[in-house]
Amino acid sequence: AEYMGTNDRVSAFDFVLPNLIPFKGQVLNIISDWSMRQTSDIVPNALAFDKQPDPNVVVQKKMKNLSVECVVRGYLWGSMAAAYEKGDRDFCGLKIPEGLLRYQKLAEPIFTPTTKAHVGHDENITLDDMKKQFGEELALKLKETSLALFARGQEVMRKVGLILLDTKYEFGVDENGKLHVIDEVNTPDSSRMVDIEEYESKYPQIAKAFEDAAKAGQPFANVSKLLDKHPSLKIKEFSKQYVRDALISMGFDGKGPLQLSNEVVIECSYRYVAVCERLTGLPFPFPQDSDGADSLILRQRLVSNLQRTGLLSPAGGVALIFAGSDSDAPHINKLVEQLAAFKIPSVVRICSAHKQPAKLEETLNYYNRSAQACVIVACAGGTDALSGTASFHSLHPVVSCPPDGLDNRTCLTNPPGSSNAFIARPDNLARFVAQTFSSRSLFLQKFILTNAKEKVEKLVKADAKFQSGK
Repeated sequence: AEYMGTNDRVSAFDFVLPNLIPFKGQVLNIISDWSMRQTSDIVPNALAFDKQPDPNVVVQKKMKNLSVECVVRGYLWGSMAAAYEKGDRDFCGLKIPEGLLRYQKLAEPIFTPTTKAHVGHDENITLDDMKKQFGEELALKLKETSLALFARGQEVMRKVGLILLDTKYEFGVDENGKLHVIDEVNTPDSSRMVDIEEYESKYPQIAKAFEDAAKAGQPFANVSKLLDKHPSLKIKEFSKQYVRDALISMGFDGKGPLQLSNEVVIECSYRYVAVCERLTGLPFPFPQDSDGADSLILRQRLVSNLQRTGLLSPAGGVALIFAGSDSDAPHINKLVEQLAAFKIPSVVRICSAHKQPAKLEETLNYYNRSAQACVIVACAGGTDALSGTASFHSLHPVVSCPPDGLDNRTCLTNPPGSSNAFIARPDNLARFVAQTFSSRSLFLQKFILTNAKEKVEKLVKADAKFQSGK
């Protein structure tokens, strides 16, 4: 199985915004988990547990991702509406009729797949393209399954007063080639939703205003132009579109993300929580923490739950081995081996303090956000600037264990603000890291005490042996 942690970051126009949207990650997990269980009769899903280990974690069975976005649209909305208003009528090999308006319901839901781009924008593809990539049988099954999931989503949402406008699904296959839905299903991040009352109130007004303007000889080129003049008619969605619209109103120029106002953040969070409660019929489980410690308590809870389910090491933390060069590989391997004896996982990063100072600082800042406890092990021979730089920028303790051992004491003369420790032997280093993590790991507490007891007993036996003369 593999697990995915969700967070409260939000992206728009290919930028990750500096703001966090409170509870967004938890909302997406709750809705996706709930939706997958509502559709398991249509297609198997990748959920690995009946109950997820933590509100911010989804554990799914490992699948081969087919790397295609299976988009289903029931209304002329979003990017499709924008392209339609510019004159496009061919979408993913489908001919869309003339005379439609933005927000108008399509005669029937349509399947408009795209590539899944890891960099840049997704690109529209046709069903024929999918047949060439996956074969006709699997391509048709992907289309059929996507439409069935969308129909179920529309059915479920209509019961709670919502319209599912469009959405995207991702699929994978297991080791036997069996199709599964993966990632998220019918969430506000992967879908557009609207309140039925909102739609049925505003769309007829939009259609009438558009028609009346044409009859009066002052036609609007499209609905977007009409909305420029009558912004109150814009239909409010439960989706990330609210964030996009807010950025545009703030003057977003496509060159970089903007800081959202507190009002926008609060409204966005409210929309996520509101749609979660409406869909599931359950009150949202807000954290009961206080004293401004919510973030820290959440991180501790997250790590504890992942340890409890065996998804994280029982050691309670991870050792980050920073080396200045891959020429130190033999020493790095000794460190990894000694840490593994205490069941402490390690991550090795090669980053020179002399040649890559900017990258080193960026990498240290990345690990400063870790929910897990960390100890940084600086492994640099010669003139050791690594330990000093790391201990200045890192939130985590730094221990220097250079490949040239006691012959290298440059880390002991680091300037003020550098707070690294020094341990020459890899085995002693591993024990020190274990002791550092032991306050949050019952496993390590027992391991360290048992190990010490065994060594003492061995000494007692050796002493007794010599005393007896045997």
